Amino acid sequence: MLCLLLTALIWGFSFVSQVQGMDTMTPLFFNATRFTLGALSLLPVMMVAGRGRGRGHGSAPGAAADDGDRRRQGRSWLSSPALVGALCGVFLFSASTLQQYGIMFGRSAGRAGFITALYIVMVPLLAFVFLRRRITVTVAASVVVAIAGFYLLCITDGFGSLTLADALLLFTALLFAAHILIIDTLGARVDPLRLSFAQFVTTAALSWVGSFVEGSVDWAGAAGAWMPVLYAGVGSVGIAYTLQVVGQRWVPPTRASLLMSLESFFSVVGGALFLGEAMTLRGYLGCALIFAGTMMAQMPARLPRRRSGRPADRTGR
Repeated sequence: MLCLLLTALIWGFSFVSQVQGMDTMTPLFFNATRFTLGALSLLPVMMVAGRGRGRGHGSAPGAAADDGDRRRQGRSWLSSPALVGALCGVFLFSASTLQQYGIMFGRSAGRAGFITALYIVMVPLLAFVFLRRRITVTVAASVVVAIAGFYLLCITDGFGSLTLADALLLFTALLFAAHILIIDTLGARVDPLRLSFAQFVTTAALSWVGSFVEGSVDWAGAAGAWMPVLYAGVGSVGIAYTLQVVGQRWVPPTRASLLMSLESFFSVVGGALFLGEAMTLRGYLGCALIFAGTMMAQMPARLPRRRSGRPADRTGR
């Protein structure tokens, strides 16, 4: 549980570094350096994990069957971490670029954190539209609550008060939701570490191309923002991802997602501590509703059996 809390803390505070990075860098160049560092920081983790798998599979019974399964899966591009990761990387690049432009225009870590968190309630909506997955009453209620929170946070004087930064961050949440669904649909076939590395490399490569095309490569600017870049790259990618993998081995998925959704709360805390940010009472109420909506969206569809008087096993069933 502590690992997942630290993950949410690191991710929440990364919004501060994303705001600070815009003082001397462009969004594309910031993401290019950030995801390059993130991909490099995963290499030691992949090496350690690879050695562990090698020791575990050396004499494991059924290894031949596993090899056969891998050979059968290898016939499809859907089983390739590089190709699936590249596809995920295109969506991650699009979402990260829009998010960084939204942060550059809005200059608010807390606001960006809560609007981005709307991806949690968008995931079941996109799953319903494109994958025909059922929406529960709880999820529907969470969407209504989150929309009300977005209205209070961003629509302060009619819909004309919606800023460009808010609109970009809203589309960012939509792209992150699509990104999650793609990983959910295709990621089960491939190694998660390799997929993550491939998508980070793809995001970094596309960001580098964009930086060179717009002529925004500025090493002096990068040197001036070396700490935000280092934190956003190594901290929020390498360290936080490793903590997430470790933490989710011991915490059930529903509780894990609830803990990691505290990222939006920590973005406000980080903005207040390091950037001196403050919102109106209406804004804080909007954040509270968005947070409540994201929490509701992750609640299990059914109550544990202990509520009905029957004992529940360790999974809550």
